[in-house]
Amino acid sequence: MMMTRGTSRVARLTTAGRLFSAVKGAAAESEKFPVMGVRWRSSLTLGEKEQVNNKNSEDGGNKEVVASYWGIKGEEVKKEDGTPWKWNCFRPWETYQADLTIDLKKHHVPTTFLDKLAYWTVKSLRFPTDVFFQRRYGCRAMMLETVAAVPGMVGGMLLHCKSLRRFEHSGGWIKTLLDEAENERMHLMTFMEVSQPRWYERALVFTVQGVFFNAYFLAYLASPKLAHRVVGYLEEEAIHSYTEFLKELDKGTIENVPAPAIAIDYWRLPADSTLRDVVMVVRADEAHHRDVN
Repeated sequence: MMMTRGTSRVARLTTAGRLFSAVKGAAAESEKFPVMGVRWRSSLTLGEKEQVNNKNSEDGGNKEVVASYWGIKGEEVKKEDGTPWKWNCFRPWETYQADLTIDLKKHHVPTTFLDKLAYWTVKSLRFPTDVFFQRRYGCRAMMLETVAAVPGMVGGMLLHCKSLRRFEHSGGWIKTLLDEAENERMHLMTFMEVSQPRWYERALVFTVQGVFFNAYFLAYLASPKLAHRVVGYLEEEAIHSYTEFLKELDKGTIENVPAPAIAIDYWRLPADSTLRDVVMVVRADEAHHRDVN
């Protein structure tokens, strides 16, 4: 019995030592790649990567820039013309050209109680957003996308679990909703390149996302139809916001800067595209999500 206790204690100490070493190693890695400092390689353009690589070479060449969130070097991907692919957050086969001919004025008239509940819930959320952001449409879009990327992930997760419980197919809805969440996330990654949110706006994202995630999760459990209606009306509001964004760009109130490199590759835009072209394709994406939901 004494030997057993001694052996188990040694095992616990050994495990604790390994955990300490792992944490210490992770801390060392975080010093090499600070979360609040240099962006991860997945969000760097090719030119920025070269600058980082050159800096590392000047420092002695021992620091290797990792290519993924987990610190594992990914495989090299090339474009159709043989040139290296710049991004790790999405791949060439995930890019597309947005349908700009989609009907932007389509509106689902609320008729049932659930429709009206979803409609007025979304309308009530618009007022504080208008007051807080006013005409700062870049940061407004940033906040909008941090919320818009939640429903698809929540719905896809719940349908995934339902499919497992019932031993049945989802009819393709899991992939559709997860693709929607990924698309909205890419909207956020794009607007982060053209807007600089303030510290309190970043803090607001934590609060809003925490509240909205749990509220939407419970709403989807109670009534998936209500949850999708809410998303549909949210997308209608997004179309309105991006239309106002375009008006400000056309007036010259907001500078029509060159499109970020990530947007050019993701939507297959011409190399000389501008911020206005980006807003156009994002608005078309929102109209598609409106119709799906």
